[in-house]
This record gives sequence, structure tokens and C-alpha cells, in this order.
Amino acid sequence: MNIPGLGEVSKDEQLGWYYSEPKYLALLKGELGRVVIDGYDEDEAPQQYHVAIANLLSSSFAVLQAAEQYVFQYYQDMNAHWDSSDEEFLDIGSPPEVWRHVQLGSELVVSRRHYGDRGIYVSIECNCDWEPEHGLQIVLRDGKVVTKVGPYDGHLTNSDAFADDALENVVYR
Repeated sequence: MNIPGLGEVSKDEQLGWYYSEPKYLALLKGELGRVVIDGYDEDEAPQQYHVAIANLLSSSFAVLQAAEQYVFQYYQDMNAHWDSSDEEFLDIGSPPEVWRHVQLGSELVVSRRHYGDRGIYVSIECNCDWEPEHGLQIVLRDGKVVTKVGPYDGHLTNSDAFADDALENVVYR
């Protein structure tokens, strides 16, 4: 199958997901990443996937940097569980420094949100030095703006994660 912006993609028949060939992505600091598309075949508006994919492919790392205060806040909340003398304690002095401790994920999953706005979101599962067990999830709405940051839980918004409509526009909780 050919998906606009990605070209030929391969399908995982068991999951029904499509996988692009690895591409150098500015969003990932020029590293290779693969776009994974979930729910495309049965979607009634696949052109919305195309828009999100085009946005994603044209997004630079600056899109993620715009949310670094939330990533830093997540680090601070997790690090608060440790004493400075603990081996697990990690000293990150400022929001821009947080990226030195994040290993960006190489699979960017594009899917439709099942609740709320039913928009198209891109989820990136990352590793981070301050939370090796749960890592870091960064979610972008329409592939162009970060709308959720926190431990990886698979949800596309904090509203969905906590079943609370009041958290609809909350990036980090």
C-alpha cells in the first residue's frame, strides 16, 4: 500500500498496522525513525492521517523543545523520590539539559483518538535516565504540537488516561 508522504508501507497482518521504511526525521534530531500507522484501513477520514503524517515529517526538534518544561517537570517529580546521596538521583539543572537524558524513540505511532476530539495523534515512546521502568511518552496532536508528556501509559491525552474531561488540554499531570 502507498500512503501519501510515506510511500510504500508494509503491513503487519496480525496487528493491522502499517510500517514505513526508516526515514531521517528532523523531529528526532535527524535520526532514523519509522512511522507506524494504526487504524488506517477502517478509518472514515484517512486524509486526516495524511495531514498528520505530512506535519510530522516536516516538524523539527523545536516542536519537542517547545514542551521541554513539561519533560523537565516530569523529571523533577520522579527525581523528588530520591535523596541527593542516592545512586538513582540525577542532577539536571535546567529544562534544556533534560534532552541529554532522553533517548528518543524510533517508532512514531500515528493513530486516531477514540474519545473526545477523535483527532489524529502521534505517540513516541522514549527512554529516559530518570525513569528507566516507565520511560517517557511524548504525544503530538496532528503531528505538530505536543499535547501530552509523562510516563508511557499508551493514552493519547491526560483526559483519556485519567478519565477526566478537565484534563483535556493538560500536557503534563
